[in-house]
Amino acid sequence: MTLLLMAAGNGSRYGKLKQFDDLGPHHEFLMEFSIFDAIKYGFTHIVAITKKDKVDYLQEHLAKRLPSNIKLDVLAQEISDVPEGTSYTTERLKPWGTAHAVWTARNVINGSFAVLNADDFYGSLAFKNAAKIMQTSTADTYGLISYTLKDTLSTHGSVSRGVCKIDNGILTKVEERLKLEQQGEKIIDSNTGIEFTGNEEVSMNFWVCDTSIFRTIEQAFKLFLQDEEKIKSSEVFLPFIIQEMISKHKLNVPVVNSESNWFGVTYAEDRAMAVSKLAEMTKNEDYPFNLWNIN
Repeated sequence: MTLLLMAAGNGSRYGKLKQFDDLGPHHEFLMEFSIFDAIKYGFTHIVAITKKDKVDYLQEHLAKRLPSNIKLDVLAQEISDVPEGTSYTTERLKPWGTAHAVWTARNVINGSFAVLNADDFYGSLAFKNAAKIMQTSTADTYGLISYTLKDTLSTHGSVSRGVCKIDNGILTKVEERLKLEQQGEKIIDSNTGIEFTGNEEVSMNFWVCDTSIFRTIEQAFKLFLQDEEKIKSSEVFLPFIIQEMISKHKLNVPVVNSESNWFGVTYAEDRAMAVSKLAEMTKNEDYPFNLWNIN
């Protein structure tokens, strides 16, 4: 089983590249806890997508930590990586988005895989549930590991979340709410004024996918590149691709609650919380103090 980590973000609100911030008790990155948990539940192939100037650094960092039986691929998400026969002339400075990050791995993944953000903490049981989907399903396997909205908010500002619409355990739609925040006893999307109970299932970008998604991303990316306004600053998002597959191809995407606590570092002020939580889990022996037993 393969785990794909998306580690090419800019961390604009955090103030630096948060995927490389050493938050763990032994200076681990958040992604290392995801890798540790994935290996625990049978993943044997780790793929990390990052910036071109970070490839060698991340390859060296992970290679000397991971067990020898774990295959590792570290790839660069590059703006110049576009489908054959397509081109663009409009200036582009930032990455093409999360769907493009996944598409970057098209030549190194040949089976079902889990994909998630490198700068979030997902919890051990989330990987157990993802592995269960991958091990018990047939070809064209997809799934979403979900979290409870009230457990994913930040006390330091609004957050963007994909609120799930679910019918008998199957995902029908992910509605992006861009400014969710706690206001007293209520959770409100400031953009629309819509209120939420906090018990809604949300996507934190932890998906189980099949290689068929690479073809769908490529087709969508070709259309995207025909629109000069989109080329300037828009992105191709992974949830939108999966939504298209649900709508057009009648794809079944089961939603399985993670049974875990999520946290991330959206703002610089979130850092102390993350450090504290990782230290507490280590103290409780959920994780060893030295994840990889290195000096």
